[in-house]
Amino acid sequence: MSATAETPPVPRRPSVEALVEALAVTVRRADASVGGLFLLAPDEPVLRLAVMYGVPLDFVAPWLRLPLSGPTPITDATREQRLVWIGSQEDMVRRYPRVAAALPYRFSLAAAPVVGEHRTWGALQLLWPADHAAHATRRDCDNAAAGARRAARLLDAAGGPPELPDQPWIVPDELVRPRAEQDGQAAADYAERLPEGALALDLEGRITFLTATAAGLLGLPAEELIGALPWSVLPWLDDPALEERYRTAVISREPTAFTALRPPDRPLEFQLFPDPGGISVRITPSTRTAPPATTGAGEESGAAPGGVLAERPAGEPGAAFSPSIGRLQQLMHLAAALTEAVGVRDVVDMVADQILPAFGAQALLLSAADAGRLRIIGHRGYSAEAVERLDGLPLDTALSPAGRALTDGIPSFFASPAEIARSYPDAPRISGKQAWAVLPLIVSGRPVGVCVVSYTRPHAFTADERAVLTSLAGLIAQALDRARLYDAKNDLAHGLQAALLPRTLPRLDGLDFAARYLPASLGQDIGGDFYDLIRLDERTAAAVIGDVQGHNVAAAALMGQVRTAVHAHAAAGAAPDQVLARTNHLLIDLEPDLLVSCLYVHLDLRRRQATLASAGHPPPLLRRPGGRAHLLDLEPGPLLGIEVAAGYPLTTLPLPDGTLLALYTDGLVEVPGTDLELITDGLAAHLSDHRSDGLDDLIDGLVRVGWPSGQHTDDIALLLLRATRPAH
Repeated sequence: MSATAETPPVPRRPSVEALVEALAVTVRRADASVGGLFLLAPDEPVLRLAVMYGVPLDFVAPWLRLPLSGPTPITDATREQRLVWIGSQEDMVRRYPRVAAALPYRFSLAAAPVVGEHRTWGALQLLWPADHAAHATRRDCDNAAAGARRAARLLDAAGGPPELPDQPWIVPDELVRPRAEQDGQAAADYAERLPEGALALDLEGRITFLTATAAGLLGLPAEELIGALPWSVLPWLDDPALEERYRTAVISREPTAFTALRPPDRPLEFQLFPDPGGISVRITPSTRTAPPATTGAGEESGAAPGGVLAERPAGEPGAAFSPSIGRLQQLMHLAAALTEAVGVRDVVDMVADQILPAFGAQALLLSAADAGRLRIIGHRGYSAEAVERLDGLPLDTALSPAGRALTDGIPSFFASPAEIARSYPDAPRISGKQAWAVLPLIVSGRPVGVCVVSYTRPHAFTADERAVLTSLAGLIAQALDRARLYDAKNDLAHGLQAALLPRTLPRLDGLDFAARYLPASLGQDIGGDFYDLIRLDERTAAAVIGDVQGHNVAAAALMGQVRTAVHAHAAAGAAPDQVLARTNHLLIDLEPDLLVSCLYVHLDLRRRQATLASAGHPPPLLRRPGGRAHLLDLEPGPLLGIEVAAGYPLTTLPLPDGTLLALYTDGLVEVPGTDLELITDGLAAHLSDHRSDGLDDLIDGLVRVGWPSGQHTDDIALLLLRATRPAH
């Protein structure tokens, strides 16, 4: 008797088929066991798993959506545009502990950025089994890089990917490992003649084939077993330790074995032999009663004894309160992620990205009490209209299950609209959802909010779902409480920074300019970057740009002091070197323990010349009329705040009409994993090739040179100055 597991169909769209084929070719040539193509979402800084091969969908649930700022190999490869290699589980634990918590298996991994001609599309990931070498070979790196280039060419040619699916497109196994045609009946007859039981599992864990002997040993008819998950139809196999053996076989491709007790007193030995297409299982009666689970090499795995389960009747659902190992690992991943969540937006994204897939839910609301009403502070899966109508509902325990949860601190679960209507007949029907888990968020006995997990179809909550969701509410509550405090502090700090930067810049005849301050999009710490344009008289001005060391309120406050000091000394008529020297004296007197880089440019529009002085700041880019842009050769003095007697050499250059100076802070050019000279060369080339662009468009283009994804890890300040023919 045999059956074939169904493979999710590949959508009949040429671009989708091309991406599926590209991943299949890459996995086949690399001889990898697992592959995935992650693409940047078009409207948010998130990587989404678009195409996958080699593992069940529930294995990758924590990684269907990856915030680009998150610490994972695939996000690092995308942000830093470099290949990331993880050779062992120890390496993963050391470098990516959150990933290691959810994937505690032995394998090797490569993540390669998918970089097109004008932008980064995402990254490609390959996994090899446990027996693969821990050190990356030249062949491994070349195959990963070639696969990434293959995907990039397809995406460039199509102008981007097709609409990304909610679930990734699956690469059929026959595309990766075509097999010779054989007589299926002959194989089934062969297996039936073996004295032991034999069955086959697909990568989802479902039984695709079993012999009559195997069915007899398991104690159920073959028709009840085919297509089922063993632990779902055989309660005595429903144990996380045993499911973990299956997951180990799938990920690490290592043979493993365990003994399980079939009630009332019959121990059975299970041996699992994985390959890229599934798992073959050998079942034999065992005389042992409590052997430890072992790997294929015969070594004890170090896990708890994996075979002997407590005796219980075959029909008793005794494991209903035991979450699957997959769900437990997803929740461990969420718990680790929440410890790193910074603001409320981070908490919402992490909870939605992890909890919704883990529980098969589609939507989420996070609310907090405010003046007797529930204010929505984050959501996923609700329309803007529904959120607007739900926001600000009164905390009426008779009207709102969320209000009661916040008041009583007791979670509630509603499997259908009829069920919620029985308890809350007057509750407004707004969202159109069909099932809800309403979880109070309590910290040290203090309610901080409510989390609502909802479904688009009726959903009966099992006992383990209720237990795990209730436990999770405590983690979410603590993360949310920290995040709200951080956001309040961060809003105050950014308000301070915005107040310290110039609101407007003065207009001068003979000078065009554009300025931009871009806070770091990865991480939310406040920075100390600043710029200014100071009008000295009708035909002279001073341009200044600088960067205070650090990312905190102290850095922002010092930035304000430095900018004020520069402004005062410039307005008093000091020469550029004296402006920096006097500001340096101020910093040393203040003893702020922070250093400052600064570039000061005196613009004399009558004489058509500029005089520059630098305190350890990146040199500007200069584009002459009709010439190519290049990095200005500028002798810098030391950073401000180091040496009392520091001097700041002067550099003078002519300013004929059309001359362009680009002043910037180091956040523009210091891109992790990329050579600084390569970035500055790219900036110079962009300025040389885009002469007709407006200055604001030039700023946008310069930022894209260093950070194609738009996600930069440091603050950036830019000030462009272009000499023009005076109107008078």
